[in-house]
Amino acid sequence: MSATEGGIYIALGANLPSDHGSPQKTLEAAAAMLVEKGIVIRRRSSWWRSSPQPASDQPDFINGIFEIETSLPPDELLQLLHQVEAAFGRVRRQRWEARVLDLDLIDYCGRVSGAPVGAILPHPRLQDRLFVLLPLQEIAPNWRHPATGAGLETLISGAVPLNINKLM
Repeated sequence: MSATEGGIYIALGANLPSDHGSPQKTLEAAAAMLVEKGIVIRRRSSWWRSSPQPASDQPDFINGIFEIETSLPPDELLQLLHQVEAAFGRVRRQRWEARVLDLDLIDYCGRVSGAPVGAILPHPRLQDRLFVLLPLQEIAPNWRHPATGAGLETLISGAVPLNINKLM
């Protein structure tokens, strides 16, 4: 399946340095690894700096969104994203912890799935996250939530407030 049926969007985030350097350098290295593994990056947002959500004493995150193209089905794409995270040293211990790399499948061609195993589509918390919605608006301003039909302006106005700034 290709992105011609609708967009495939992944969110990238990091707030700890890795062997590749700063969180932003880690995200760039992760993007390169995704390309090496056959993912085509069609569009990419700017990098955005945001405070952790939920609020904590963790370092700020660097976040972005890519629109990609792949022949992988959603579950296999999610597995690939987890493999890339692991290659960068990501270990999942507890929810909302600081991390060297976070790769989330946000939307896969507008599919809606509540699968107990595998990819839940669209991402179940994307509508609460300005660090996803603002970069998504940058590259896909007409995107609509596949399950609710809500546009980005509506979602952004209803999202949890967050200190976030686009990096130049």
